Amino acid sequence: MPTTEVNTTELNATQSLNVIDDLSMNLEGTVQTLLVPVYEKFPFLHNTFLDIPLANLFAAIVVFLLFLLFRKLFTLIVIGTLQKISKVTETYYDDKVISALKGPIRFAFILIGVHLFFLLIFKETEFIKNILNTLVVYTVFWAIISVMESLRSVFHHATEKFNPDLAKEMGNFILKIAKILVGAVGLGAMLQVWGINVTALVASLGLGGLAFALAAKDTASNMFGSFALLADKSIRIGEWIKVGGVEGTVEDIGMRTTKIRSFEKALITVPNQIVSNSPIENFSRRGVRRIKMQLGLTYGTSRDQVDAIVKEIRAMLHGHEKISQKETLLVNFESFGDSSLNIFIYTFTDTSNWERYLNIREDIHLKIMKIVEENGASFAFPSRSIYIEQTPDKNVL
Repeated sequence: MPTTEVNTTELNATQSLNVIDDLSMNLEGTVQTLLVPVYEKFPFLHNTFLDIPLANLFAAIVVFLLFLLFRKLFTLIVIGTLQKISKVTETYYDDKVISALKGPIRFAFILIGVHLFFLLIFKETEFIKNILNTLVVYTVFWAIISVMESLRSVFHHATEKFNPDLAKEMGNFILKIAKILVGAVGLGAMLQVWGINVTALVASLGLGGLAFALAAKDTASNMFGSFALLADKSIRIGEWIKVGGVEGTVEDIGMRTTKIRSFEKALITVPNQIVSNSPIENFSRRGVRRIKMQLGLTYGTSRDQVDAIVKEIRAMLHGHEKISQKETLLVNFESFGDSSLNIFIYTFTDTSNWERYLNIREDIHLKIMKIVEENGASFAFPSRSIYIEQTPDKNVL
């Protein structure tokens, strides 16, 4: 991170905190002024509880509750109105941005209420001030990152111009890097609140930085693995793959890991280093799915029946709209089995989708059953014939 950028961020954070401090001091002064007639009317409020004037304690509680009420009203009136307006606009980005800012804004009301609460009942120490200011910076960067996350589709559209095939994957990747950079700037601003010079801290890492780099070797390998996956276009989100013994649908390709949802609905996280260095079976890109079966007819089936059944099954598959005619299609009387006359069937459906494949296969099975029945044949089942050449003598028995 360049020194100029860090210094600029720190300066802006300091200026924002000064404005908030001035606002808090003005509010505190206003509350203290309002308490003067209360002291005069109710003298007992001069008494203290844990060295805190009762009037100040009462005022602190009332102020905090008021800000909780303001938060509720602001959410219902202002944010509610903005959400209604955003629903009638042509773009949906404003809906997402308003929803993203709702949480940070609501938290900001609590933060201001807590700040005033401490100002009224305690003499504000540097430690308490730093904690509150750190929470202010956190809230600001929470809002920024939330807005970035709500505009995820913008990153997808931006990367689509460069690579339409990987728009979603690259958009997610760039968004994660941007969020990390913003988070790093936010961390630097929070450290600045505590008087820590970020530039000097980074420069002083020295051997510690080298040790950290060595410890982060696997992380770096996983990041390069993610670059390789995106560059090779070997997998995409939503595809059905098998890698390193893990099979399922790709849900996310991150900077360090790839998340795969198994068919048992378990979420499996695989380091990108393993994914990029392992053979990947991408079932979604084959476009077709194989049907391979052996059909057994009883030995009572005549030669003409077998010949007719083979020809009709072959014609049925050639005329089936869901069978790929560009791929190999075989239907042959293959062998004489132990208990059946075996017909070999080998073909491909025009889809790799599991559900559609099962529906096509079921339809083919039913059509084959109809062909066999119409030709007066029947399916064989494993059986064994035992021939006894001579009946044992009764006297032996």
